[in-house]
Amino acid sequence: MADKGTPVYLFTGFLEAGKTKMIQETLEDKEFNDGSKILLLVCEEGIEEYDPTRFWGQNVRLVPIENESDLTLELLSGLAKLYKIDRVMVEYNGMWQLNTLYQSLPPKWFIFQQLLFVDATTAMAYNANMRSLMVDKLQNAELVIFNRAEKESKEALHKLVRGISRRAQIAYEPTGGDLVYDDIEDPLPFDVNAPVVVIEDEDYALFYRDLGDSMPEYEGRTVKFKGLVARDRQLGKNALVVGRHVMTCCEADIAYNGLVCNFDREVPYKTGEWIVVTAKIRIEPHKLYGQKGPVLYATDVALTSPPKTPVATFY
Repeated sequence: MADKGTPVYLFTGFLEAGKTKMIQETLEDKEFNDGSKILLLVCEEGIEEYDPTRFWGQNVRLVPIENESDLTLELLSGLAKLYKIDRVMVEYNGMWQLNTLYQSLPPKWFIFQQLLFVDATTAMAYNANMRSLMVDKLQNAELVIFNRAEKESKEALHKLVRGISRRAQIAYEPTGGDLVYDDIEDPLPFDVNAPVVVIEDEDYALFYRDLGDSMPEYEGRTVKFKGLVARDRQLGKNALVVGRHVMTCCEADIAYNGLVCNFDREVPYKTGEWIVVTAKIRIEPHKLYGQKGPVLYATDVALTSPPKTPVATFY
């Protein structure tokens, strides 16, 4: 049988968010812990401790990692070779950047599931004071579980997640209660089914992210938005890139998010100019993307003034 690789179950969140409890319960579950060799990487020491005597079998190897700098490809490759593991579980330190882990994964390891645990009583404070770390943990999470969610506003917590990710599922777990999944409606601020999908200036970041997440839904759609021109010699005189600078969490992560736009004639617009473009979207390979992506075919364009807030945000 071909080697399908080693799945990594990633549990993220800040101190006392419930990661240890969830991992302990998972390892006590015979359906998950079926005797396969499991490596448990523990990247932070909390108040709650693991009880290995309650694990099903003696197949779990617990390895603590004390410092972010210790988390390397060499370390993980060595552990994989030493223990001949079938799957990996990671209790990740909320103060460490996830990219450290991603870059340290051996070639055959892959993130199978990524869960984020958040204390609802401190979530907004973390978001206000450590926004970059919150974004780091939220942007790739498949499921976000807010525990101790008794009095906190579900609408505020929902908005916190949706400001960073539209794909993550959201659930709330009150103390001593059952997990309840989020059912708050989350419509986009623009109508994807309209004859012309008009993107307001304040909605460009949401549009760009939704386009990337749901490209098939935009195939053949016509959109209209204001964007900043970027010329690229690879595109020739009949095409350019149009987009906006987008800030996800802080000034340090501002990046230009643009789309290739083709015209049926030579266009005079220069890098740094603002235009309003109406164009049909086709999802197709393009050399500038290096893969399939959204390519615009303009039907109308005009010079315009910059938006009130040139840098687009999600909130």
